[in-house]
Amino acid sequence: MQRHTLSVLVEDKPGVLARVSGLFSRRGFNIESLAVGPTEHPDVSRMTIVVAVEDFPLEQVTKQLNKLIHVLKIVELEPTQSVQRQVILVKVRADPAVRSQVLEIVELFRAKAVDVTPESLTIEATGTADKIAALLKNLEPYGIREMVQSGTIAVGRGPRSITATPVR
Repeated sequence: MQRHTLSVLVEDKPGVLARVSGLFSRRGFNIESLAVGPTEHPDVSRMTIVVAVEDFPLEQVTKQLNKLIHVLKIVELEPTQSVQRQVILVKVRADPAVRSQVLEIVELFRAKAVDVTPESLTIEATGTADKIAALLKNLEPYGIREMVQSGTIAVGRGPRSITATPVR
């Protein structure tokens, strides 16, 4: 099994997300990460989908994705040829006795405290999946009360843009 990151441009229409995710589901593939948002074109959204599959079945899925009426373009983003990031908000127990230790970890990972209460800190961090995992590992001993993590977002390196070519 190999992890693949797909950048999928779609028309911003109701039901498109369900049709795209349903195609992966019908093939028995688990989507590890899914992020959807607007692009610089008002009628176009970008889906960033991370899925772990064998190479051959992924090719079948991308061909079937291309057949969906609202799918405009699909590009596989290689890790070395793209910038890939996640965002996390994590609430950690941080009473006055350990607060300075937690803040040292926050600084080490170039994260930031976005909410402070007498008993906890809420931390915001952006980075690769490995960086986020390392941050969580370091915060675990203090007690993670709550967390929310985005899916991976990614863009190809260099001046080229997948939205630069005309879309249908």
